[in-house]
Amino acid sequence: MKLLQQFQEIYGISATLRGRAPGRVNLLGEHVDYNQGPVLPAAIDREVHIAAAPTQDGLISLVALDLQQIGAPPLTFRASEAAARLDIHGQPLPGWALYPAGVAWALQNAGLTVSGMQAAYTSQVPIGAGLSSSAAVEVGFAALWRAMGGWELDGMALARLCQRAENDYIGVKCGLMDQFASANGVAGHALYFDTRSLDWEPVPLPPDTVIIIADSGLRRELTTSAYNERRAACEQAVLELRRFLPHLISLRDIKPPEFAAYREFLDPLVQRRAEHVVREIARVESARSALLRQDLRAMGALMYAGHASLRDLYEVSLPELDILVELARQQPGCIGARLTGAGFGGCTVNLVENQFTEAFITSLEKGYQEKTGQRAQVYVCQASAGAEATEI
Repeated sequence: MKLLQQFQEIYGISATLRGRAPGRVNLLGEHVDYNQGPVLPAAIDREVHIAAAPTQDGLISLVALDLQQIGAPPLTFRASEAAARLDIHGQPLPGWALYPAGVAWALQNAGLTVSGMQAAYTSQVPIGAGLSSSAAVEVGFAALWRAMGGWELDGMALARLCQRAENDYIGVKCGLMDQFASANGVAGHALYFDTRSLDWEPVPLPPDTVIIIADSGLRRELTTSAYNERRAACEQAVLELRRFLPHLISLRDIKPPEFAAYREFLDPLVQRRAEHVVREIARVESARSALLRQDLRAMGALMYAGHASLRDLYEVSLPELDILVELARQQPGCIGARLTGAGFGGCTVNLVENQFTEAFITSLEKGYQEKTGQRAQVYVCQASAGAEATEI
């Protein structure tokens, strides 16, 4: 394996552990995690791979093979001083190193002993495409430290520590879905995950289908202000609807018929934002049932409806994403398509019958280039197992 050879060239020793952690794609349930709703992600077989060896000196040495110049020396910091965000020379840690450093910090804050390590890693998860490349790095390193320490930590506990690293160390106020999916993926299955109770179950994806991800080439530009505006609108809707429905804690607690009865009392913008969330939560529940009974037509209709809602009500789509979805809808064998992730760039997710894979990709790439003048990167994926670390 090339990664193991590179590790040996960098450190002059053989790696003794290998870690892997998948990216994720969300099939349904967009912008509902901060409204305590259920989501339907799947871990995918585009992964972060890490080669590592423990050390006794408490130093963590990292080489990001995709992000550093070839031949660059390892970036080294002391595990016990991760909170300082400085390397051993007193220089600020570069952005890419904050993810493993944040995990080391979160694990230690939870009372776990983080050993020193030498590590080299590479990723097949595109950065900034909405496929959770950062969560895969976090969970991959957490799984390695779990293996080194022999801790009895399940996937959910591991995911929550990685989320803490992202929230409180890196400063990104993400929900738990990304780290959860990377840590708990089940091959061949989507994951129905209740973000309020943290209950979850694997739901089988249709046999003889593939997940095809089409990257628009537009990097997500969901600005902090745009994201905060949408969260604030959801919170405003809850406050206003509580006048009529005092039990409301979040938009999770109102069903579409109730919302229809009281929507007229909301400001038009707040109404649109809230309506997306309420109906998207109902779509996730329906999608879970559709997959359990292998109703492909219903699953596809829910994906298309989810995209239309993100476009028209939540207003986080872009023309290029709409084009990708419309092109997919016209292709034989396409069960469903929609934008995935926060929006404003990134990718669409497509559920496609296996036998149509090649023709689907060819038509999608050609059509997108004709309509936009840009090239889409298209990835064929399968739902994969969650993170693991094994001895070599």
